[in-house]
Amino acid sequence: MKQIAWISTLTAVVVLGLVVTGFPAEAHHSSAPFYDGDQEQEIVGTVLRFNFRNPHSFLYIQAENPAGQMVEYEVELGAAVSMSRNGWTRESVSAGDPIRAVGNPSRAEGTFGMCCAELTLPDGSPIQLVRLEVDEAPLGLVTLVPTASAEE
Repeated sequence: MKQIAWISTLTAVVVLGLVVTGFPAEAHHSSAPFYDGDQEQEIVGTVLRFNFRNPHSFLYIQAENPAGQMVEYEVELGAAVSMSRNGWTRESVSAGDPIRAVGNPSRAEGTFGMCCAELTLPDGSPIQLVRLEVDEAPLGLVTLVPTASAEE
């Protein structure tokens, strides 16, 4: 009987350990209070800046609002760590790049925010996530090669 209790306790501890450490945490807040999931907005403009960071990345785009005025839109994106798993880097988009964003507009009146956006080039083609350097070597393939120091 003691052996069954010991095995049951050990099994419970192992299962609890797997539950606590083995599954990724997916806690996150909803975007519904801030962005209208029932509406979709499209903007075409020019990247002003790209903040690639956690817990959310932000893309700032200069584009025309519905009244025809040029304004700065703030596009809330995912975490840099999640985006990097899909090929994004700090260099994926740069100031001056033309861009198209389609997403849910901000609920805050008088603001120009967007969430859950699909980002493409203005013609709808995908953004090349590996940018090319002057020497045509993709940034994702460039590595640092240690050189021998002067002391050796």
